[in-house]
Amino acid sequence: MKTAYLLAAFAPLVGAIVAGLFGRTVGRAGAHTVTIAGVAISFAASLYTLFDVLQGNTFDGSLYTWASIGGLNLEIGFLIDTLTATMMCVVTSVSLMVHIYTIGYMADDPGYQRFFSYISLFTFSMMMLVMANNFLQLFFGWEAVGLVSYLLIGFWYTRPTAIYANLKAFMVNRVGDFGFVIGIGLILAYLGTLDYGTAFAAAPAQASRTVELIPGSPWLLMTVTCICLFIGAMGKSAQFPLHVWLPDSMEGPTPISALIHAATMVTAGIFMVARMSPLFELSDTALGFVIVIGAITAFFMGLLGIVQNDIKRVIAYSTLSQLGYMTVALGASVYSVAIFHLMTHAFFKALLFLAAGSVIIGMHHDQDIRNMGGLRKYMPVTWITFLIGTLALIGTPFFSGFYSKDLIIEGARFANVPGAQLAYWAVLAGVFVTAFYSFRVYFLVFHGKERWGTAGHEFGMAGDDQTSHDEPGDEAHHHGLKAGDKPHESPGVVTVPLVLLAIPSAIIGLFTVGPMLFGGFFDNVIHVDSTRHPAMAELASHFHGWFAMGTHAIVTPVFWLAVAGTVAAWYCYMVNPALPRAVKSAAGPLYRLLDNKYYLDRINDVVFAGGARLFGRGLWKIGDRGLIDGVAINGSARLVGWFSGVLRLWQTGRLNNYTITMIGGVALLLLFVVWPLLRG
Repeated sequence: MKTAYLLAAFAPLVGAIVAGLFGRTVGRAGAHTVTIAGVAISFAASLYTLFDVLQGNTFDGSLYTWASIGGLNLEIGFLIDTLTATMMCVVTSVSLMVHIYTIGYMADDPGYQRFFSYISLFTFSMMMLVMANNFLQLFFGWEAVGLVSYLLIGFWYTRPTAIYANLKAFMVNRVGDFGFVIGIGLILAYLGTLDYGTAFAAAPAQASRTVELIPGSPWLLMTVTCICLFIGAMGKSAQFPLHVWLPDSMEGPTPISALIHAATMVTAGIFMVARMSPLFELSDTALGFVIVIGAITAFFMGLLGIVQNDIKRVIAYSTLSQLGYMTVALGASVYSVAIFHLMTHAFFKALLFLAAGSVIIGMHHDQDIRNMGGLRKYMPVTWITFLIGTLALIGTPFFSGFYSKDLIIEGARFANVPGAQLAYWAVLAGVFVTAFYSFRVYFLVFHGKERWGTAGHEFGMAGDDQTSHDEPGDEAHHHGLKAGDKPHESPGVVTVPLVLLAIPSAIIGLFTVGPMLFGGFFDNVIHVDSTRHPAMAELASHFHGWFAMGTHAIVTPVFWLAVAGTVAAWYCYMVNPALPRAVKSAAGPLYRLLDNKYYLDRINDVVFAGGARLFGRGLWKIGDRGLIDGVAINGSARLVGWFSGVLRLWQTGRLNNYTITMIGGVALLLLFVVWPLLRG
């Protein structure tokens, strides 16, 4: 089985190396062939691994010892269990669809081979992260996906907005990673190991141990450790307030939006916390912190989706909101439900991003939903697949997103950690918000009158400066349909991945909800102390099969909130389009608050970035220019110069000056030495 593990992990790396280093030699066809083949091999090996794990064959061992320091072994190893195998299949399947889709989407881009190299390298990094059996390898994969995402977001490096976006993503993730490193350091310092299994076994004995971050104020070691680890997840999985990088990352090509924001990078934090469940179960304070942060992200980031008019940004804020739902599940100790939503979300969110990319192609790279309308008859495949993804996103009964989303809401209701009730009402209200902004996009893009070639800004619930253009090359190039042009369906290499992603988006929840959550799938992998955290046991007692769950949904508030959000969007954008403008005018400060994204970007720019610049300027003027240059360097030079000037008064090179000096010296000698001797 080690062969399958190695193929799953390293086949994408081989493709990345060939496409990246030998791209000119193998050409465009060679680059996409070798990278797609590598990811396809990885996907096949992942499926084989999943089936083998289901037969009871797991693995936890070292493959390579990098170094041994004072009895501590720094190793590369794999932990293969049901959680790992699930993540392997999700990552490689979505990545394979993105690779195929990229052939059509990036066909005219001069960086074609480079792009394929990057996305294949990204897949390798993610596989190393999810397959790790120790914190060292976890951190390697963690940082590698961050580095490659920096390259991908700034792929079109001639654009100032892309460079700003990738730098922002990189810096915000460094903030989270600082906490992550501290958490790993605490584990090494107090548990004495970097191995998952050994650390999890040693943790209960340290459950009551305290550390004093501030003298006289003791904190439980596990609380501090878990919060530090979760701060890393807040950066990687874009939780409030470290979420600000994700919407700006839309500056990267659309395939990256699907790859990074659906199944891979942003879900790394969710996976990490689920993997660390034996640690998080030891601290209710840490779980309370997790569930409150998730609740804030789920509701307030969803509200921002309502006022966006860039099709990719709406979906990006949807991703933020859904990541908040997953985080709420983690805080409620229903970790397996969080992973289940991670899986279902990966398929329908990748579908929505790729369908949005198809719309952008059909609209000649115009991303403003106010300039669209009526695309249903021109792009039938994109239309139906986008509708399937939207229905899954809002939690329509029997669609994949319904099962995972509904169970998260119920898990929050049954949870007993601090902040659980706040989280329940937040995710419940988020159902209406999700349905509203999702169908707002759907109606404006695929229904109503055709608005391309016109101003199109008749719908007021969006700002005027949020659109961008997802196209390589000269930014002065005309975007959008010209007069007389009509949208067109995308080529088969784009639409086939849409269809393949639409299938699991619609039905995968039916077949997996029972076995995955209530059939022992994660036994001995995810650990829950049911006596202290009963939410998962409560969910199990209320579950009576996928069909009963779907039919029961029509009497729950979740279903009717989703219906209400859909109807509200239909009325506002199909029946009475003047209403959004009226709401925008009446909302006043509230609308400006949402349009400015709670002013968090402004706060970051003024307080944190501005404060850092001010601090750096002070160090430069006072420390560098004043002390180092002014005192240490220039001051010492001036001292030497003054002393040399004094010496130059005596060292003139003239014989008469030296004669006078000698006579003066002899006189002083006689006066102070010889004369006192003669007198004595």
